[in-house]
Amino acid sequence: MHYPLFLTLEDNGTFLVTSPDFSELTTFGEDEADAVLRGQDALETVIAHRIAGREPVPVPSPLPLSAKPGRLSGMVAAKIGLYRAMLAQGVRKAELARRLGCHMPQVDRLLDLGHMSRLDHVEAALNVLGCALDVGIVAAARAEPQSSLLLTHLR
Repeated sequence: MHYPLFLTLEDNGTFLVTSPDFSELTTFGEDEADAVLRGQDALETVIAHRIAGREPVPVPSPLPLSAKPGRLSGMVAAKIGLYRAMLAQGVRKAELARRLGCHMPQVDRLLDLGHMSRLDHVEAALNVLGCALDVGIVAAARAEPQSSLLLTHLR
């Protein structure tokens, strides 16, 4: 999963980073590589803030040639998918905990982008929502999937 990041060279030699998907995302980098890293960190921060506020997290816009990809880890993408499924179905954290037979702190960790949850726990949460996790493999220099591997059908 990647969101477009636009880098603008400022007069002082730094790069301003913005994203069309998140109007609140603004950060700077000393050079292009630093700007992309800071942009990716800002993406996670903005998305975590939206999750905490029960606000929608948009699907990434198509990546224009003039943009850099703000790539998110597979675990972060899975957690965003879980959150989107919960929001779409009107399932709150307490209801998800009830369905999973677990305590609220466990659900909080599933939605915490900084917590290294186990993938099978995220899949179990998706399962009780009637969803499945679909994982794709892409070449490092490309943004389009070369092949896709469906890990499991959970229904």
